[in-house]
Amino acid sequence: MPDNNASAIIESVGGAGNVASLTHCATRLRFELRDGSLASKEAAEAVPGVLGAVAQGDNHFQVVIGGAVQDVYSKIMALPEMAAQGGDADAVKAAARAKGPRGKSAWLDSLFEFLSDSFRPILGALLGASLFITFMSLMATLDVIPQWNNPDPNAPQLSPSWQFINLAWQCIFVFLPLMIAYNASKKVGADPWVGFGIMAVLMLPGYMDLSEADGVTSHSIAGFDVKTIDIFGIPLTLNDYSSQVFPPLLMAALLGPLYKGLKKIIPPSVHLVFVPFFAMLVMIPVTAFLIGPIGVYAGAGLGDLLKSINDFSPFIFAIVIPLAYPFMVPLGLHWPINAIMLLNIQTLGYDFIQGPMGAWNFACFGATAGVLLLAWRQRDSQMRQTATGALAAGLFGGISEPSLYGIHLRFRRIYPRMLVGCFVGGLIIGIGGGVKTNAFVFTSLLTIPAFDSVVLYAIAVAAAFFTAMFLVAISGFRTPEQQAEFEAARDAAEAAAAAEAADEPAGADDAGSGAALSGGAGDGDGATSAAAPAAATAVLDKPAEAIAIGAPLAGEVIALADIPDPVFAKGTMGDGVGILPSGDTVVAPGDGMVVAAQATGHAFGMVLDGGVELLIHVGIDTVQMQGDGFDVHVKAGQKVTSGIPLVTFDRGKIEAAGYSMATPVIVMNTKKFASVEQVADGDVAIGDPVIEVHPT
Repeated sequence: MPDNNASAIIESVGGAGNVASLTHCATRLRFELRDGSLASKEAAEAVPGVLGAVAQGDNHFQVVIGGAVQDVYSKIMALPEMAAQGGDADAVKAAARAKGPRGKSAWLDSLFEFLSDSFRPILGALLGASLFITFMSLMATLDVIPQWNNPDPNAPQLSPSWQFINLAWQCIFVFLPLMIAYNASKKVGADPWVGFGIMAVLMLPGYMDLSEADGVTSHSIAGFDVKTIDIFGIPLTLNDYSSQVFPPLLMAALLGPLYKGLKKIIPPSVHLVFVPFFAMLVMIPVTAFLIGPIGVYAGAGLGDLLKSINDFSPFIFAIVIPLAYPFMVPLGLHWPINAIMLLNIQTLGYDFIQGPMGAWNFACFGATAGVLLLAWRQRDSQMRQTATGALAAGLFGGISEPSLYGIHLRFRRIYPRMLVGCFVGGLIIGIGGGVKTNAFVFTSLLTIPAFDSVVLYAIAVAAAFFTAMFLVAISGFRTPEQQAEFEAARDAAEAAAAAEAADEPAGADDAGSGAALSGGAGDGDGATSAAAPAAATAVLDKPAEAIAIGAPLAGEVIALADIPDPVFAKGTMGDGVGILPSGDTVVAPGDGMVVAAQATGHAFGMVLDGGVELLIHVGIDTVQMQGDGFDVHVKAGQKVTSGIPLVTFDRGKIEAAGYSMATPVIVMNTKKFASVEQVADGDVAIGDPVIEVHPT
């Protein structure tokens, strides 16, 4: 991404001065803003390379980038305006949180952000390890090696060479508590290496050797068989903390406020030595004697609860999980479930959640594939690029965020169709009795061999994928209004490209540009070209002179911001004006070519001689009328002169249907000019100048 695009992202959130902090996850930039109302979702999504934008709460804003997020983050942080803000982003965010609650749900947002940022930096390592696991599973399935995860000590063992390969994934999961302790401690404002060291005590060989020492006794606590040993007269519960995730999370949650408290009471001159010392002095025994066991029991309890539900009805469980995940992921609620999956593998030796979760993932990827098919068919290059990247990240990495945030949450028609795919995949898994895996993997094409019932799982995820894909491909992902606007914009862009390729002025017989959705009113008597003086619609050949755009219909001129549609009101499609029509006819505001003439009559695109790409949109959401009340007089590709009627409409029908008659008149290629200004206000007749375009 070019540096100017990084600047554009910052501008879309209100400028560097509005950024309280900036972090990133695997696919998204995560902004905390001082004033969330200054952020523009439309402006962010207009930046090349941005897959989508999502506002979360009052002052949180996420910009979806995809796999290049680290590079974009680095470029943003290197911007001079960001450097001028000073301070580390995480430190700024921690300071902001220390000031107190930021709303009724701030604690919930903070909780899931804490969970997300504790796992997010190690996603790459987990992804890499999951592929090693899949490779080992595939080798065992093909009988190249014995079952590498067989707990029976009498079972055939791996050769030293294969044991070494097996270490490639074990290194990540065995030491996962240390990684999480580091990330979580950093998140809460404590020294991450202190958090790492505290958790490391419970993973030392010497700690594990205590279970073989004299004086060890066995107990049953809340149904758990545990060993304890007295340390200075206090019973210490001995657990294997490898792969555990809840103990380091709980430890860090307590370490954060302790660290801040120590910094307040210890003189700054000796912070470096005594803050870590007293933090370790307190937290090592608290973690070993209290937090560690509680984390193990709490995690095991949650895992047992889900296991009980699965044991009671694997059929219901397999359906509920994929149907719940599409709503859990946007809220961050999937992170605790991921932690339980890891714990299941550590305590049970297998996990039963990842299989049904795979049905959701593949339904998500299938919906993206459906969008990609439509993007190819409809010549939508931007969505084609977005969907291709999101689909690759999903099918080969098991990452759903690029699809979810870049596409699905932007187009509300996708979710119901994707949920059908989730249901179908979960239903097949449920009928088959469920699937299990002995390792934590990201559900992608590459990890299918990691599941015990490979055939059942493969059929289920394929069904989920193709169901969602076909439903989206057949029904479309845009609303009729969105589709009409897209087609108009596409046709305009293609016409402009053709004009440039031919090295001819836009508006020539073989060219055109601009997308316009139009509708309008004339002077009430079916005015023709004679009603619109040429001077009023002057489209000048001299590029250095201003271009005046005449009113395509009579009525009252209003500011674009007053249009009752956020896409137009915020200038997402370009600058211009709105007109409240007083007549019933829209005419060509100048000589040029009609590049888009919707059959519904509500929208027209023109390229005026001189290169202005104009959009005229009769009313708001009037596409829903399906052409009723509209009489179209022109067709796409037709050359017209100033004042030629484009459409006649029935105002009575439109108003009776409850649609606004506000008619946007938009310069679609606004960015190609120095400025586009409104030059009229109040009542105007057809042809009266309403917009002035100033060339660069």
